[in-house]
Amino acid sequence: MPRIKKKRVSIRIDMTPLVDVAFLLLTFFMLTTQFKPAEEVEVVFPYSHAEIKLPETNTMILYIGKDSRLFLGFDSQILMEKMFGQENKLRQAVEVKQENLGDLFIKARISNPKLITILKSDAEVEFGVVQDMMELLRKVQITRFNMVTNFKVDKKS
Repeated sequence: MPRIKKKRVSIRIDMTPLVDVAFLLLTFFMLTTQFKPAEEVEVVFPYSHAEIKLPETNTMILYIGKDSRLFLGFDSQILMEKMFGQENKLRQAVEVKQENLGDLFIKARISNPKLITILKSDAEVEFGVVQDMMELLRKVQITRFNMVTNFKVDKKS
């Protein structure tokens, strides 16, 4: 007697839960992500014609605000924690006093000899304050540093 073959039943997978999970994850990451941390001090740079690109790693940045307040920051969270403590680990820069700045420069250079010093000064700061900072850098034997400016394009008529 011949066997009767049963017709195979196709399997149907419901994709609705997968889509729900994907949208929940997308929403979670969109709501919890911070793209750029808040800046400690807003600095408007002076203009120049230099086109030198700054490095993105191993940097020590000295900010000089409009009111001549000084802020020191590092690109490394580990170095920020080592210099300023656990509570300042995620900050971009920390306000410092001018009399403590020389010791902080030396301590930072001992921690990471590859550090490149960057000076970001507001365009409205008096030149004397910037000159004092350059003199302090020279005293602690940091003779190579970069000053950040906005790039100014010459208009040719």
